[in-house]
Amino acid sequence: MTGYFYNPNIHPEEEYELRLSEAKELAHTCDIEFLCGEYDVDAWFRLTRGMEREREGGRRCETCFRMRLERAAQCAHEHGFDIFTTTLTVSPHKNAEQINRIGTDAAAKHGIDFLQSNFKKKDGFKKTVDASKRLGLYRQNYCGCIFSQKAK
Repeated sequence: MTGYFYNPNIHPEEEYELRLSEAKELAHTCDIEFLCGEYDVDAWFRLTRGMEREREGGRRCETCFRMRLERAAQCAHEHGFDIFTTTLTVSPHKNAEQINRIGTDAAAKHGIDFLQSNFKKKDGFKKTVDASKRLGLYRQNYCGCIFSQKAK
């Protein structure tokens, strides 16, 4: 298993660095390989321009998921992986059906498979909260998008 962190949607940069540090630490603790994509905030803002006032779960989120899952599929293909998935579906605020559709499309473009999931099922979200407490991990209170944070 290999972890991949690609999140140009996370703002401000201090929040991005904190989450990246936590992801690296978790990968180290779990003894898994860790890859990190570039923090290309300019590309993210270009893609989401005009969607600043979209509701959570709307077009902006779909665009963000697509950007990130396409990059994950590309990375998986470049590293010779047969399959990839995402932890996005663990959030009770995210539409697993939408994420799985985007992930499947991204995988098909790169000739690999996407493991469809809904990790929030069977108390998945609660289990992540419990595990993060047990491991002393930081838990954010917004998805990372500056527009989502401002809407709170």
